[in-house]
Amino acid sequence: MSRAVISLVTGLEDPELVTVALLVAAGAAESGRETLVWVSKEAVRLATEGVATGKACEGCPPLSELMDRYAEAGGQLMVCPLCFNAKDLDETTLVPNARLGGTVPLWEWIGDGATTFSF
Repeated sequence: MSRAVISLVTGLEDPELVTVALLVAAGAAESGRETLVWVSKEAVRLATEGVATGKACEGCPPLSELMDRYAEAGGQLMVCPLCFNAKDLDETTLVPNARLGGTVPLWEWIGDGATTFSF
């Protein structure tokens, strides 16, 4: 089965966009695809414990539920180290399925190709 990469640059300043990105990511992972969410800019905060909370809209699933679904399906988060460090965040607060990784590890993970989405 193919791989999927979802690029997410937006954090809680646009929770509806985060919800859509996480729905796409969870769907890919739950369908058996190896799935990676590459988080950069403000989205790096979502990869830390206790940040991905709340609901974007009435009827939307909670962000924490989407993050749990994604992790339970084997989805991974790769966190831009430049963005993460620029925000003076602590690596020990990363959620269990997240790791710091720059553009070279991202391209290594993609390998010969992946379906991509950008949010």
